[in-house]
Amino acid sequence: IFHLFLHTRKKMGLLLLLIICQCAINSIKTHSVSKPNIILLMADDLGIGDLGCYGNRTLRTPNIDRLAEEGVTLTQHIAASPLCTPSRAAFLTGRYPIRSGMAAFSRVGVFLFSASSGGLPSEEITFSKLLKQKGYATALLGKWHLGMNCESSNDFCHHPLSHGFDYFYGLPVTNFRDCKPGQGSVFLKGVQKGLVIPIQITGIALVSLAVVQYIGLLKVPFQALGYFLLIITVSLVVLIFFFYHFRQLNCFLMRDHQIIQQPLSYENLTQRLTKEAMQFIERNTDTPFLLVLSYLHVHTALYASEDFKGKSKHGLYGDAVEEMDWSVGEVLGVLEKHNLSDKTLVYFTSDQGAHVEEISSGGEVHGGYNGIYKGGKSTNWEGGIRVPGLLRWPGVVQAGAYIDEPTSNMDIFPTIVKLADAQLPSDRVIDGHDLLPLLQGKVTQSKHEFLFHYCNAYLNAVRWHPGNSESVWKVFFFTPNFSPEGSNGCYDSHVCFCHGGFITRHDPPLLFDLSRDPEEKVPLTPDTESRFYEILRVIHQAVDNHTRSLHAVPNQLSWDNLLWKPWLQLCCSSLFQSCYCDHESGGSPLQVHLG
Repeated sequence: IFHLFLHTRKKMGLLLLLIICQCAINSIKTHSVSKPNIILLMADDLGIGDLGCYGNRTLRTPNIDRLAEEGVTLTQHIAASPLCTPSRAAFLTGRYPIRSGMAAFSRVGVFLFSASSGGLPSEEITFSKLLKQKGYATALLGKWHLGMNCESSNDFCHHPLSHGFDYFYGLPVTNFRDCKPGQGSVFLKGVQKGLVIPIQITGIALVSLAVVQYIGLLKVPFQALGYFLLIITVSLVVLIFFFYHFRQLNCFLMRDHQIIQQPLSYENLTQRLTKEAMQFIERNTDTPFLLVLSYLHVHTALYASEDFKGKSKHGLYGDAVEEMDWSVGEVLGVLEKHNLSDKTLVYFTSDQGAHVEEISSGGEVHGGYNGIYKGGKSTNWEGGIRVPGLLRWPGVVQAGAYIDEPTSNMDIFPTIVKLADAQLPSDRVIDGHDLLPLLQGKVTQSKHEFLFHYCNAYLNAVRWHPGNSESVWKVFFFTPNFSPEGSNGCYDSHVCFCHGGFITRHDPPLLFDLSRDPEEKVPLTPDTESRFYEILRVIHQAVDNHTRSLHAVPNQLSWDNLLWKPWLQLCCSSLFQSCYCDHESGGSPLQVHLG
């Protein structure tokens, strides 16, 4: 009996020990997937074919490729828009940009000036707002491009700090060719085309008035004629002044609400952004943090520091890609240094596909490579919206896995909000879905049965992935007219547009099965696809349901909200001093170590 008692007690002790160990393991697992650090790395205009992990064999991207090796590669990751401003609005809010008014009905689909009044509305809930409420330290470094002020030059209603970020270091608008002397102008050709007809009309009107006044057919009050000439003269002076000073007025660097460099200097710019990122991480090693590092690479104007210039096989574009990869490596290195890798979800993507029409004045290709995919930035062909999607979180997310299910950059919103133990807003539609079950292999199919592809505010295409099929159907209601004809982009206009004579409408819509034809080469017909009309019927029903979920909101990209307003202009000195200041020069640059 005594031996039986000892044996039973021993077994009970072992059982108790096992229970305690299991509870401890469960506790560690629960802790590991609760309130991790979040690092979101976003390139600008990077092609999916520019990275080694997506098949590139000539550009060196070992650090970005490492994210793929140690995490999940999404092979059908879709930007919510093929343009910067609406894509970034969708990324931050988890909602199609049409819902927030961040999709244009006019030709211009992005903000062009720092002194525009449009921007991401304060009513929108960003993931940064929700994470900040949960105790996260939050920072946005790099490009913003979602507006700045509403009614005065210091209300900062659209500023990153008004959308949940504690710290901002970067550009309020974007990186333009006009920002870098010698790189040409984004606006010059458009301004020249736009001014020719008004100037001709004005000239004809003035000559006609002078003639009828001279022969006595009509008496034009001299005062009215003077006012007309004055208005024309003032308008031309303001226009000339603005474009002459475009670089100073729109290309500047801010820290929080203060301008620290105007105009922007490209010297060691990536090193400065990287240093800011590393310092932010080191300030928050004991606090959960959200870091959005929004690179200026590889939007034109292209640039690279002396350590990378001329080192790649693809000119200045390749140099810029490889410099960005170095920066990613530095960020991963600081995580390792502070033992934060296992506590941090890292995500890498691009806001849209490569800008294939980017050719320098010297004929050098300044746009990226979209792999096998058709088109590029500003189009909803796969080359414009299928972007890199890499997620690494050691011990939580599968390592070395590939997921070929439709996912969206809108999915980051619900994914990280849930990880931060925050609640998704219940008063609005959230279009993204939590990625974690897919990333951990708990489910094999995306929750995105349908994805809606907008060209500005116009529904351009729809993607349908039926639950019982491998097929991914995609229909186009209209397609851009490439120019010159037979090319892979809109080279004559620099970007493709979404309406009027710039597009061709299709009735019935063009239909592709991306699982068999990812290059979108051969549209299906009733003869080649027996379910042609049934597929269109289902997609039209999905469009009706989606359209009913939309509500009228103010258009943030109306002409009124897009135009330059002098009273909203940020200037660190004065207009008479050409808005010049430089509080950045003289700081110690980050040392670059090339392997």
